Amino acid sequence: MRIRSPGRGDALLVVDVQRDFLPGGALAVAEGDAVIPPLNEAIRAFSEAGLPIFVTRDWHPPDHCSFVQQGGLWPLHCVAGTTGAAFPKSLRLPASPLVISKATDPASEAYSAFAGTDLAELLSDRRVRRVFVGGLATDYCVLRTVLDARAVGLDVVVLDDAVRAVGVESGDGARAIGRMRAAGAIFASARTALAEE
Repeated sequence: MRIRSPGRGDALLVVDVQRDFLPGGALAVAEGDAVIPPLNEAIRAFSEAGLPIFVTRDWHPPDHCSFVQQGGLWPLHCVAGTTGAAFPKSLRLPASPLVISKATDPASEAYSAFAGTDLAELLSDRRVRRVFVGGLATDYCVLRTVLDARAVGLDVVVLDDAVRAVGVESGDGARAIGRMRAAGAIFASARTALAEE
């Protein structure tokens, strides 16, 4: 299936590419850094076309409910203002990206970039009808973000070479991809998705 290359009505959504999720980080995703080169391709293409680029980040309070210390699943990670919550220098962000800080409420997990944020309104204000999505991790924040994007009526293209899974359990990544496909998301490599028609 041929994908229309990015143009009017499209936005790029870079999900949670933060130091704590990269190799050596507090909650490292295996091969998490492999998402950066294709995302940089996408960032360049969207920047050159003058299309909106949204960059999400976990921006947790120190007592966030997802942390093991609070009875949650995850080690302490992406605490607001820390080095681990920062974007890596290798991610070539535009000078003024539209940053969406999520999971800021200590009592709410908020994996999706739409949960507790104004992302839906910002996309609507810019008349965005389709989002291209990549980042970390396939089976959590990417999954929930894609499902919510579909739920608000957006078309979604997942850059399949720009996502990686945490894989708490074997097969979590594949199951997440299945759920996104079932919701109507289209999958393509960055090169294919960004190709000029």
